Amino acid sequence: MRGAVVAFGFWTLLALSYALSSGLSSIGEGNPPAWPRQLTWSLADYWLWMLLVPLVGWLGRQGATRGWRRFLAVHVPASLGVALAQLFAHLLLYWWLCGPGRMPVHTLGDYLRMQFAYNFHFALLTYWVVLAVLRGLESRRHLRDERLRNARLETQLVQAQLQALRMQLQPHFLFNTLNAISALALADPLQARLMIARLSDFLRLTLEERHAPQVPLARELEFLRCYLDIQQVRFQDRLSTRLDVDDDTLHAAVPNLILQPLVENALRHGLLAKAEPGSLHVAGRRDGEVLVLCVDDDGLGLPPEGASEGIGLANTRARLAMLFGDGARLDLRRRDGGGTRVELRLPFRELAA
Repeated sequence: MRGAVVAFGFWTLLALSYALSSGLSSIGEGNPPAWPRQLTWSLADYWLWMLLVPLVGWLGRQGATRGWRRFLAVHVPASLGVALAQLFAHLLLYWWLCGPGRMPVHTLGDYLRMQFAYNFHFALLTYWVVLAVLRGLESRRHLRDERLRNARLETQLVQAQLQALRMQLQPHFLFNTLNAISALALADPLQARLMIARLSDFLRLTLEERHAPQVPLARELEFLRCYLDIQQVRFQDRLSTRLDVDDDTLHAAVPNLILQPLVENALRHGLLAKAEPGSLHVAGRRDGEVLVLCVDDDGLGLPPEGASEGIGLANTRARLAMLFGDGARLDLRRRDGGGTRVELRLPFRELAA
């Protein structure tokens, strides 16, 4: 409905502009303007073209494929036929409404012969102008739809890649946990059952958020606490953990399961090979428009030749790149006093819990 109103207004405005131009031209030539006749002529002409626009558009779609031969085969005869039909309808309507007036003709036949040459040329030109405009609008619409379709496909691809990375992380963590349970099954069955219960809770939380690429930080910390409960069973008194996250960051959006591989990396490579007890500290704070998450351990630290990134860190970097591009950063470095720090910086954006 809105499109029809806009089209009617557009063609009416063209008609009024042409009638005004004709009237002013008559005044400039020293002749009195016949405003009713000029207005009738213009409105009849342009409103008829308004009614023919759907037909021209349909013909444009028919000739838009199979190259220029098909295009010319459709539109050369179509332009002649449509222009001729519009011209005769226009002249007949004008003669019926206004009559000959001061024109030097007395019959309809004489009037048609007098007006045919110039007005047929004008009608033919109008057909091709309307066709060009409609094809341009159609091409623009196709380009917009194609861009939208490509954007949707890119989004679906990124979501599929993120899901694949998450599925790669989950078996990695699951196999490690099952190996630990297997080791405890004979040595300490009670602890093995406790670990199975914690693993069940962790998998339940994971399945609840399986379609969410990002979750509130508070939800991510719930995952992390469940994971650390499992590790506490493994390490017993050899591990102490502390979560120190500012309250104003709890609703910040973070990638789902982003902290667990970082903590697992700290435990495996920093604390597991350490003879004495170790500690793990997870901190979160807001730095302007940036969320800063840190995972610190007092383990063995990085080797002299530098760290070799495994599945956890490599997948974390890949997920950050897909979600934030250059807007996120992951740094791995030695801590003053021993151990390792992993610092994650990503754009701060609140997400409802």
